[in-house]
Amino acid sequence: MTIMGSDAVERSVSLTARALRDVAHLDWSAPAADLEWSCYDTAVHVAGDFTAYAAQLTGRATGAYVPFEISADPGTDPSGLIEVIEATGGLLCAAVAVARPGVRAWHPCGMAGPDGFAAMGVVETLLHTHDILGGLGVHGWEPDADLCEQVLDRLFPHAPRAAAPWQSLLWVSGRTELPGLPRRRAWRWYNEPPAADRVVLCEISPNLAADLQAGGTGGFAWAEDGPGEGTRAAAAMVAEAREEGTHRPGWGAYAIVRTQDRRAIGGIGFHGAPDADGHAEVGYDLVPSARGNGYATDALNGLTAWAFGQPGVTALHASVDEDNAPSHGVVGRAGFVRTGSTEGGLARYTLQAPARA
Repeated sequence: MTIMGSDAVERSVSLTARALRDVAHLDWSAPAADLEWSCYDTAVHVAGDFTAYAAQLTGRATGAYVPFEISADPGTDPSGLIEVIEATGGLLCAAVAVARPGVRAWHPCGMAGPDGFAAMGVVETLLHTHDILGGLGVHGWEPDADLCEQVLDRLFPHAPRAAAPWQSLLWVSGRTELPGLPRRRAWRWYNEPPAADRVVLCEISPNLAADLQAGGTGGFAWAEDGPGEGTRAAAAMVAEAREEGTHRPGWGAYAIVRTQDRRAIGGIGFHGAPDADGHAEVGYDLVPSARGNGYATDALNGLTAWAFGQPGVTALHASVDEDNAPSHGVVGRAGFVRTGSTEGGLARYTLQAPARA
């Protein structure tokens, strides 16, 4: 995983300021590309993100954004907004530079350290510069390829490198299509996704789940025979949990993404959050073309490692059809031990949490 620092934020802010100064004479009340905001409001949004990310790090926020927001003074013109972007970008640079590597702070896409917030700041400024320029009729702007490559590696482990880095970043953020990859209807990034050997687990958040449930891709580039029905069913459970108000981030479904080609090859996850005793049920599903290669075991190892890193989790369970020999092998290789049968006649497996130091 690429480690990004304050220098990357500084570069992105410099690129943004230079590009926006060339259009500061235009009318920024125009809509910013496909966004609901105007170009003016989009610029304020970028500055707000910079400030919020810096505050998350310095305040070490654990459960929500620090409760404040910024705005531009009435009458601020585009040139003034660019100054605000530069100044607030400097705040994020400073916060990233002084934060210790082990510091973690809350973000809706998962807890993140200074390198994660640096990468998120770079994404915000690059993509929204594209949006502002597009809204003002300026097309073809392209930031440094290596900066885009760093961001893709840090936040988008599920994005195939099917094109130049900037085009891949536009695709993974739902702004364009690529050959063989339609424009995404839903998307997100991943701050610290669980990973194991040859796969990375990308959480299927409620908006991605709704897209999968409706027959979409969930924002992933799937192997040709995916997504499977099991994955769509798991996504439906996530969407239902959101509607019921019972969804807990991390305790739903994940897409299994093969790191070799960044293709989604299945789903894995939990049937719900742990119960009062700290027990949770796991399940998984691989597309046929990916079976027999050990990917399910890799994914289950990554999932269990993540789960036992959460407070209060004492055991994980899995239920397997008696005649499903490959699945028995998966849970066995992941350390699960058969403990009986369910009322429905399925084999019941359990993995106890390792002893804590």
